[in-house]
Amino acid sequence: MAQLEEVSLEQFKHLVSERALTGETMLLNMGPQHPSTHGVLRLLLELDGEVVVNCIPDIGFLHTGVEKNMEAKTYQKAEVMTDRLDYMNTMGNNLAYVVAVEKLIDVDVPVRAQALRVILVELQRIASHLVWLGTSGLDLGAMSMFLYCFREREDILDIFELVSGQRMMTTYIRPGGLWRDVPVEFEKAVRDFLKMFPKRVDEYETLLTKNPLFIDRMVDIGYLSKEVALSFGVTGPPLRASGVNWDLRKARPYCGYEQYDFNVPVLTEGDTYARYLVRIQELRESLKIIEQAMNKLPMGPVRSENRKFVPPPRSEIGVSMEALIHHFKLWTEGFPAPKASIYSAIESPRGELGVYLEGDGGPKPMRVHMRTPSFDNLAVISQIVKGHLVADLVAILASIDIVLGDIDR
Repeated sequence: MAQLEEVSLEQFKHLVSERALTGETMLLNMGPQHPSTHGVLRLLLELDGEVVVNCIPDIGFLHTGVEKNMEAKTYQKAEVMTDRLDYMNTMGNNLAYVVAVEKLIDVDVPVRAQALRVILVELQRIASHLVWLGTSGLDLGAMSMFLYCFREREDILDIFELVSGQRMMTTYIRPGGLWRDVPVEFEKAVRDFLKMFPKRVDEYETLLTKNPLFIDRMVDIGYLSKEVALSFGVTGPPLRASGVNWDLRKARPYCGYEQYDFNVPVLTEGDTYARYLVRIQELRESLKIIEQAMNKLPMGPVRSENRKFVPPPRSEIGVSMEALIHHFKLWTEGFPAPKASIYSAIESPRGELGVYLEGDGGPKPMRVHMRTPSFDNLAVISQIVKGHLVADLVAILASIDIVLGDIDR
């Protein structure tokens, strides 16, 4: 949205009520540096006392031109930029882009790589929800929640560092499989987390779920109806908390999700408290998926044998001149993709994360566009905060769970 000072008088009249023009209500900027905006976001508030009459989100402060920059790189080299979008879902961003590339070039993925992808993106989902729970608790004065959630998140980041060498910006999931196989320490690290984490979720619920102060701040606050959610394109936990059973892992399975037994948490209350409960339940469901994937994790390669698109293993480069040349050509020239377009989507912690790719027959994408959940989910904030107090706005915005890097691309 354009900055307010750039909006004409006629446009301004449509954004605020008539009372704002006569001075009966007050216009207040929340952000773009307010700690409760969860990023560089500006909310233009029209207030009647402490009651929100209008809320207009103003985005674009973080715009980096990631999509256009990706179009200037080969398909392989462009992937590193996906880590920088939703920085709470780096593994998921990698997966969404890589699945799109694999569909465009029609390359196979070994079953072991598929299972490891599921384990890692579900760990990423848990880590993202932990950041949401910790920061949301901090917004409402539950400072201990922030410390506890980040304690558990550290264990997940240690696993990511173990497999990729990086805690956050991993670029571990690659077209045709993974960068490399997981080390021998991986299984113990994941199983230790599976054993420890359920009790920690119980602790979170003990602190919050029936806490009368927490309930007063959450129940019947920020009601989002099913109809409004669908009309705004809301996806993820906010949509499922409003009674719509839509999860791409079930509706349009990818990476073999159809073989895992898990439930999609759905509630009908549609308020801030329901969105909290959905995410808490998703923590437990992700654990179920990870445990099943670990129990049936097959042995075998983690990279496709299609050498037209996938670099040879590092072990071959030192003993095979052909492998060395192939590696060099792939990383300097890239691989050609057909002149076609595809759209592929996965279920990120925030909702539907889609990638549109259009190839022109060359080694670089002609068009890259992301359908990010935070963008659509933020838009509904203007509808669900009216009539609430400014203090309630903090809880409502937190319950939407936006990441500005996911919005400003």
